[in-house]
Amino acid sequence: MASSDNEDYDYTSGDQDYGYGEDDDDDVSCCQSDDGDYGECLELEEEEEEDYEKVVRDSKKEPTHDFEMEDKVRERQDEAVEAITNLLLVPRGYAAALLRVCQWDPEQLRDEWFGADNGRRLRDAVGLVPSSDGGGGIAAPTTLNDRDLTCAICFDAYGPGAMRSAACAAHFYCHECWSGYIRAAVGDGPRCLSLRCPHPGCPAAVARELVDDVAEENDRQRYATFVVRSFVEEGKSKLVRWCPGPGCARAVWSTVGLNLYEVLCECKHGFCFRCGEEAHRPASCETAREWIAKNNSDGETMNWVLANTKHCPRCRRAIEKNQGCMHMTCSAPCRHEFCWLCLGPWKDHGSEYYSCSRYDKEEGNKPSESDQRKEQAKASLERYLHYYERWTAYGDAGKKARADLDGLEAGGTEAFADAFARPMNKEMEFIQEAYAQIIECRRVLRWTYTYVYYMDKERQGTKLSLIEYLLTEAEWALEKLHGCAEEERKDLFWEAQSGARPPQKLQEMYHTYREKLVNLSSIMRNYFNNLAKGFEDGMAEPRDCSFLLETEADLRKRQGDGVSKVTELLSVPAGSAAALLRHCQWDPEQLQDRWFSDDSRHC
Repeated sequence: MASSDNEDYDYTSGDQDYGYGEDDDDDVSCCQSDDGDYGECLELEEEEEEDYEKVVRDSKKEPTHDFEMEDKVRERQDEAVEAITNLLLVPRGYAAALLRVCQWDPEQLRDEWFGADNGRRLRDAVGLVPSSDGGGGIAAPTTLNDRDLTCAICFDAYGPGAMRSAACAAHFYCHECWSGYIRAAVGDGPRCLSLRCPHPGCPAAVARELVDDVAEENDRQRYATFVVRSFVEEGKSKLVRWCPGPGCARAVWSTVGLNLYEVLCECKHGFCFRCGEEAHRPASCETAREWIAKNNSDGETMNWVLANTKHCPRCRRAIEKNQGCMHMTCSAPCRHEFCWLCLGPWKDHGSEYYSCSRYDKEEGNKPSESDQRKEQAKASLERYLHYYERWTAYGDAGKKARADLDGLEAGGTEAFADAFARPMNKEMEFIQEAYAQIIECRRVLRWTYTYVYYMDKERQGTKLSLIEYLLTEAEWALEKLHGCAEEERKDLFWEAQSGARPPQKLQEMYHTYREKLVNLSSIMRNYFNNLAKGFEDGMAEPRDCSFLLETEADLRKRQGDGVSKVTELLSVPAGSAAALLRHCQWDPEQLQDRWFSDDSRHC
């Protein structure tokens, strides 16, 4: 919130985000207060940067999630299966099937298995067959034939040991037919995990052991993938989810319970942890699902038809008129001729061809019900297209920024560092961080248009006007950041490549550019976090949203107040206080905790 003259800023609050300011002449000063006391704070010497590199590494906030590759998830799953195998004395394939029926919850499985019905429901759900010895045990997952038999699928005869059955030990099939049966089931998707004996009406399960014995290598691998993905997708835990990114095999585990909302996977795909869709802050999961369904439906196509076509009065075929006169002729086989304006038969127009001026005295100029529907459909379509075009445009812009970031990571940043004789270390991460912020801002703007689309203009007109103003401001500021990250970087790189500037001047230009880009990135992070939070909190009244409208002067004053208080608290120079705050992500609470911790040497 914009600070007043008598407002004391609480530097112990971790909820506030400090921002950088930028002067009108583009000479950046990161922590300058209104009276100019801290204009030198951001001009740190290289040795100061090195002194605080460890602070940079150690001051990251606790992660909200962990990533695991599929192999690691499989290890977790195998441990759970092994425990049930040893407890129930059943084959591993049966143990996995029983866990799956219980949503991979070992405690639920134990309670039901040793419950009043001795696990009868579980046995029937999985397809376990009692052993033939009458001892109350479970039949083996697969059995070989002990005499000559004919395959019930291909009708070829086979000798002993050449055919197999499922746990039923009654229906035997050859290796090739089993392989084809499993191939077809695996091709049908995860339902192959509930596969039963091919014999009609036989409930015996086709266990993992049988699949491994008869399936081809590709089918075994696909089956194994379905098993491990079931551990996450069908598990009872709501703290783990597969990344939905194309080709990604990572699972995301929340370390903050159900408070995890958005995740940026290591594969660069951002998604909502709760619904699995593309990250859609500030729109809710319900709004995002409704918007995506709307884009994929034919509803807006019908609106276009209503708004831009008329129906032939005879056959009711929809006709679009894009040029020419008012004389319309329906296509074969109808061939009805009519007037586009009044839809009356063309032959009744007499000498008024091409200039229909008929007037109904009873109806006057009152629009028909059909015309009203057309106008409503047209207005609805135009409104939808307005927001859809912007939603799509920001999605495309985000993809372009992602491609640019990939190019920087593939060698662009290294070339930039070489041009200015800078080392390739954490110092150069400011460019990638700027692009990452651009991508995030593009995404927030993209889904803000979805948020606004579902607002009620009649009841929320004042709020809508405020949001439209905020969007205009945000778009302008984002373009300024993007221009600095892209165009100014290219211009600076060209200056270095041209050799027209002396090395000392190039270093000055580099430091000025670096500080400017860092400043703008910080301002955008602060602004867009506040913007999204305001949307998520409902923006009850415009007067409650003044914190979204902080100017650079407001940010600079608030930043200067924070630096002043840290200077007094820690008894360090203003420049050191600013550097410490900056490397603690401008979080004074984090800085205070680390400074007064037992291991204070990190600061």
